[in-house]
Amino acid sequence: MILFRSMSTVAIGSVFAVSILIAFGTGKQPFAAAWSFLKTLVVSRKYLLFFIAVIAIMILNKNELQLENWLKVPYDLTPVLSGWEGSWQAWLQTNLQSEALTAICAVFYLVMFQSVMIASVGIYTHHKNMKLYYAFCIAILINYFFAVPFYLFVPVNEVWFVHPQVRFLLPDVFPAFEQEYRSLSGLNNCFPSLHTSISVTLALLASKSGIRRWAIFAWINAIVIIFSIFYLGIHWFTDMAAGVVLALFSVFVGLKVGAWAENNSLVSLTLRTKAKLKASRPVGS
Repeated sequence: MILFRSMSTVAIGSVFAVSILIAFGTGKQPFAAAWSFLKTLVVSRKYLLFFIAVIAIMILNKNELQLENWLKVPYDLTPVLSGWEGSWQAWLQTNLQSEALTAICAVFYLVMFQSVMIASVGIYTHHKNMKLYYAFCIAILINYFFAVPFYLFVPVNEVWFVHPQVRFLLPDVFPAFEQEYRSLSGLNNCFPSLHTSISVTLALLASKSGIRRWAIFAWINAIVIIFSIFYLGIHWFTDMAAGVVLALFSVFVGLKVGAWAENNSLVSLTLRTKAKLKASRPVGS
């Protein structure tokens, strides 16, 4: 069952998914959230700087493979970190594989992963939950900040590449995956699993949002993605475990910084308001 012919179809699917998720999380049509985002981007310097920082770290991650080719790390740590696990993913595929399940897992891996990330920004901004927005930005920064050095200096190959019993199932629904997507996800960029760490990060933050339906969906998304990385033949259990630890650390720090940034903004707003009131008083009053 071919679902994606190119990265363009993945992008189109992501735009569609983001629109639905924002409507689901805000209860409003997605253009309202988009307007809130653009307006806040213009009026708040701090909001803009946090957003720029996230974009910058993602650009760094996108170019990680070029750095990897330049460094030419000669060793392979797969046997040390993960190879001892065996090929239990082959059992998973043998007992559960179906076209429908492969399609669902591929959609969550390729589309929902980034769509929930983008929708989170729109939802928290629309609800004016700046603490969670700042926490989101910091947590994403930490995820990539820790993962990229591991990808450069701790190469761990994907499961299907190591064990011939394990099939790589993504090409079943996206035949051009190796040609079009691989540049974003290196073959030996397994440890830690960013799909795990970021999806769990988003779920943990959603749990703090006060939007019950959004929190429930974010956890469903994280659980399906974690299952997908095993079922599709990509990641090891150790990759997932490291991703969960990274998510917990990222959210802990993110919430601390988010609370500080929000309080700092409130203090600044209060001082500015008092200054304006003082300036507007008649002379001698």
